[in-house]
Amino acid sequence: MRTRFLKAMMMFPPAGDAAAGVRLATLALLLCLPAAASAQQGATAGEWRHYGGDAGSTRYSALDQINSGNVGDLEVVWRWRSDNYGPRPEFNYRTTPLMVDGVLYATAGYRRTVVAIEAGTGETLWTYRLDEGVRSAPRRNSGRGVTWWESEGRAPRIFMVSPGFHLVALDAATGLPVSGFGNDGVVDLRLELGRELDLVTAPIGSSSPPVVVGNVVVVGSALPSGGAPRSPEMPPGHVRGYDAVTGELVWTFHTIPQSGEYGNDTWEDGSWEYTGNAAVWPPFSADPELGYVYLPVELGTGDFYGGHRLGDNLFSQSIVALDAATGERVWHYQTVHHGIWDYDPPTAPILADLVVDGREIPAVALLTKQTFTFVFDRRTGDPVWPIEERPVPQTDVPGERTAPTQPFPTKPPPFDRHGVDLDEIIDFTPELRAEAMEILAQLRHGPLYTPPSLPVEGGTQGTLMVPGTLGGVNWPGGALDPATGYLYVQSATTANIIGLAAVPEVSEMDYIQSRGRLRLRAGGGPQGLPLFKPPWGRITAIDLNAGEIAWQVPNGDAPDYVKNHPALEGIDVGRTGRPDRGGLLVTGTLLFAGEGGGMYAAFGSGGNKLRAHDKATGEIIAEFELPANQTGLPMTYMHEGRQFIVVAVGARGHAGELVALALPEG
Repeated sequence: MRTRFLKAMMMFPPAGDAAAGVRLATLALLLCLPAAASAQQGATAGEWRHYGGDAGSTRYSALDQINSGNVGDLEVVWRWRSDNYGPRPEFNYRTTPLMVDGVLYATAGYRRTVVAIEAGTGETLWTYRLDEGVRSAPRRNSGRGVTWWESEGRAPRIFMVSPGFHLVALDAATGLPVSGFGNDGVVDLRLELGRELDLVTAPIGSSSPPVVVGNVVVVGSALPSGGAPRSPEMPPGHVRGYDAVTGELVWTFHTIPQSGEYGNDTWEDGSWEYTGNAAVWPPFSADPELGYVYLPVELGTGDFYGGHRLGDNLFSQSIVALDAATGERVWHYQTVHHGIWDYDPPTAPILADLVVDGREIPAVALLTKQTFTFVFDRRTGDPVWPIEERPVPQTDVPGERTAPTQPFPTKPPPFDRHGVDLDEIIDFTPELRAEAMEILAQLRHGPLYTPPSLPVEGGTQGTLMVPGTLGGVNWPGGALDPATGYLYVQSATTANIIGLAAVPEVSEMDYIQSRGRLRLRAGGGPQGLPLFKPPWGRITAIDLNAGEIAWQVPNGDAPDYVKNHPALEGIDVGRTGRPDRGGLLVTGTLLFAGEGGGMYAAFGSGGNKLRAHDKATGEIIAEFELPANQTGLPMTYMHEGRQFIVVAVGARGHAGELVALALPEG
């Protein structure tokens, strides 16, 4: 029998604390659970029970059957296709399966069907789909996966959030809804949000699986916002905890603080009453021993103009640690004050146990689109290294008011470009350099946090924002090797032009993103080539114990449109990396990194390689052709003595599928 979960005792209050009853009930359940590995020690027992491998989102497994000596022998051993799990094929298939007791659990298709798949053969065991009729949602896709939960005396459950925003509990063995949970296994998440929402048309859904801490299922949401919301009034992205047994609402955390709550005064002129978004659309992370859940909270409505919501706007674009039993805020840190750049924390925070200058620190690292790594003591929120508030450029848009400073971590260094540095503009030839400078002359540009701007007649046509709205890093995030403290990050150099305009026939907002005369062409720079020098995509290893970059390599070969470009004839551009949005997996022996077309396909990207790298140096050990772009994050498990690696792929014209790799039998 596995060791029981005893460290949870440390988090409980003295007798008489108002929350003591709830906490003790949660402890009673925790003591009945099989022991989980520490939340930052990776997947255990050859399984993959969490979206991120473990509750701390390390994306690590100690499995080592596949190693540097044999990885080149990997072969495709089964493929599971998603063609028939929606009204049309899903090309950007983002799921990452779980694997428990020899069964994979995943989502598939635009209706978010849940599927159970035999781990050794890819055989479908059962499927489930909730018929939601015409109920709309902002995320018509399969989402990123499901959540596993078990407790002694109860059949294991799978939790899923549907496109129409229902929380569903399924029996893991049969795929049937759990009758004692909610209404025949379903909870309507459009209810109990604190604002009246239309149950059919409210633009709220989910793109990531929930997380379970003890006896509480924590659920986030995803809302459309973008640069042109119809109104500053949107549904709020409040985070809620539900009883994992009954489906009853346990608590609500207001990501936009309500009257009398901490942070309410950072939403000036009553803007907290109507502003929406501030949701948690990326995956969560948790520390089951502390009982904390870590929220990467997005921006409030809208992405590039905030004149209707003046102030710093807590808890917008913050990391927030909550007590998962009660929903009470433990600590928070805001990474962008009064955001107007769409710099949401885009990925799950990663838990790591560090030794910094001789001090043992249980930490949490937050990767951002701005190419920063914010590192905190996950118990208290104290920064591991100083974070400086530095002056930033100020807006000249009427009605807008930007924050005078923004936070900059002093360690680790940025892992990719941010801001516009003229020394980094493409210069393969003098002609390309000159054309690139002509493009820049039409745009406002400068350091990180240069604000969006109004087009000027005969002058600049908006602001060149670097990184663009996709980062830097995006939802695939990073992976941590707990044995070394190395955090691996896959990033891209991207840029956007953000110009503002008043368009009353489109939006009630004073200003929205302008679809102006000047746009970055495919590639973003002269003659369709990138605007900046390579690398355009990279993998970075960050030594979190030292707060330094250990190594950095380009991620991918030069795209074909670059290698074959007539302006570059006779020029060896070398290994440039691609601005892909793939994903990482780190094992006991290797680092795996894929190429993902996704949103970067317009930049001539879209490779379909999966590579195995040396963890210590970044050197490529082996590479494999996948049937299409990597679209989900890779995972690994052991089944009947054989280690498997499974990854979701897809592309335009190639329906999403799961591809399983393993060494030849015997």
